[in-house]
Amino acid sequence: MKRANTPLYEVREIKDLKEMLVQSTQLFGDKTAFLVKEKGNDDYQPISFKQFKNDVEALGTALMDLGLQGKRIALIGENRYEWAVSYLAVVNGVGTIVPLDKELPVQEIEHLVGVSEASVIIYSGKHRESINSINAALPGLTLRINMDEDEGTDTSVSFHKLIEQGKQLLNQGNTSYIDRTIDPDEMRILLFTSGTTALAKGVMLSHKNICTNLMEMCKMIYIGEKDVFLSVLPIHHAYECTCGFLCQIYRGSTIAYCEGLRHIVKNLKEAKVTVMLGVPLIFEAMYKKVWKQAEKSGMDNKLRIAIKASYLLKSVGIDISKKIFKNIHNALGGHLRLFISGAAGIDPMIAKGFRDIGFSLVQGYGLTECSPIVAVNRDCCYKDDAAGLPLAEMEVKIDNPNEEGIGEIICKGNNVMLGYFQNEDDTAKVIRDGWFHTGDLGFIDQEGFVHITGRQKNVIVTKNGKNIFPEEVETYLNRSDYVAESLVWGKYDEESGETYVNGQILPNFEAIEEELGKDYIEQQVRALIEEEVKKVNHKMPLYKRMTDFTIRKEDFAKTTTKKIKRYLEHPEG
Repeated sequence: MKRANTPLYEVREIKDLKEMLVQSTQLFGDKTAFLVKEKGNDDYQPISFKQFKNDVEALGTALMDLGLQGKRIALIGENRYEWAVSYLAVVNGVGTIVPLDKELPVQEIEHLVGVSEASVIIYSGKHRESINSINAALPGLTLRINMDEDEGTDTSVSFHKLIEQGKQLLNQGNTSYIDRTIDPDEMRILLFTSGTTALAKGVMLSHKNICTNLMEMCKMIYIGEKDVFLSVLPIHHAYECTCGFLCQIYRGSTIAYCEGLRHIVKNLKEAKVTVMLGVPLIFEAMYKKVWKQAEKSGMDNKLRIAIKASYLLKSVGIDISKKIFKNIHNALGGHLRLFISGAAGIDPMIAKGFRDIGFSLVQGYGLTECSPIVAVNRDCCYKDDAAGLPLAEMEVKIDNPNEEGIGEIICKGNNVMLGYFQNEDDTAKVIRDGWFHTGDLGFIDQEGFVHITGRQKNVIVTKNGKNIFPEEVETYLNRSDYVAESLVWGKYDEESGETYVNGQILPNFEAIEEELGKDYIEQQVRALIEEEVKKVNHKMPLYKRMTDFTIRKEDFAKTTTKKIKRYLEHPEG
């Protein structure tokens, strides 16, 4: 590992996203910005930076012609080219974009459209029925734009027709959209948090917030015009939107849209992907699959020997891991150079495990309120058990640390949100004296790396004042082959006055079936999981040990970035 003072990568200055798009088109022009799959075509088709800019300007011009200047426009749909066009068309001159989670039930879509006071919603065809059903309930919603209709209907306008109309207006000399100036300090993005510990809040972001994050993030990790990214995570989320869409437009990379989680490996090969953003659950599944394939083919012992040999060679400055593990690399497309994990902490063993077989994996830390990145491990300087180094222009410190140096992580910088939408009380609670209070607990080590120990709201406090971080216990539990996921909390016992560690465990039923056979009974599953809990307990001090647990049969409720919604699943609320 190189030291934390390794020089930063050079980036170009951008003051707003409109300037970013103009600059990138001048620099990269006919280069492929997007790889998309159209209906009836199994092959990726390229779309250039120049075409993307033209479509953004055409849609923006058409929306302006409809009198939507200054309006809030909701956007919902899967990861796709039309979503990207809509996002930048709105923020680069029309009004404020309100990205919505495509997995939301219709009642929640209706609620957020109403709360945000959106006048327009742009949606994919998959949401047609939902959007039609909310029309009567929201009189303020005056226009609906369908990404998948070639012609307009009685209830909606065709996205593609608007593009055509915008191009005609531009040809006629209409420059109302192109001439619009951007105030980098104004709210132009209204993004609702995923709400793992509480109900979603509307985060107000500006061009300055996003552009600051883009520039600072790209100083830390090298992203170049030769890179191809696979867009897997939900694009409405700040992590994917900033790091998996806007970053690529800024740096001249190519975005290939994934067809779904089941198609990741196929799409990695087809698009010749070099970098992939993901969440721990995705990378953990990929890593386990590598070992499962090795075990099935009887190659697991050879793989272990090869890892040891590769490690010895690296210790003397020789890295030929990509050659040693060529078959694994080819199975994942043959071009991957970097995995970036975010949205939650990843087990350090997974990051190290990927590095052992020749893949770089780094993780970062962020929040929607910070646009979103606060700290990130560099590709040239990393610690697998750390969230990363703070962005160069961001101040990060620990508030009110205890004797172990653990306290709340607070930060300050131009990427911190303007505030919560129509919620001055909650804004005042988290932004105090210019510092954003994250609600996350952690410490900063001597080399400046930020370490996350858990959420402030989740921490379990014993009678003797000791702190237990549920996330730590969950990490140990989830390493078991027989545990798919777990959720840990503190349960107060009135009789003893003590708080004990309890939890829910979702077994890995596939692994259990392999171990016990198809005719296993619940008691056998319980006994197997109890043994795994005992193993975990032996690794921890007495006060951290789990005293009781329940076994669940259904998946936990999750956000679209695969984080468990603790406020829903916690039995005591």
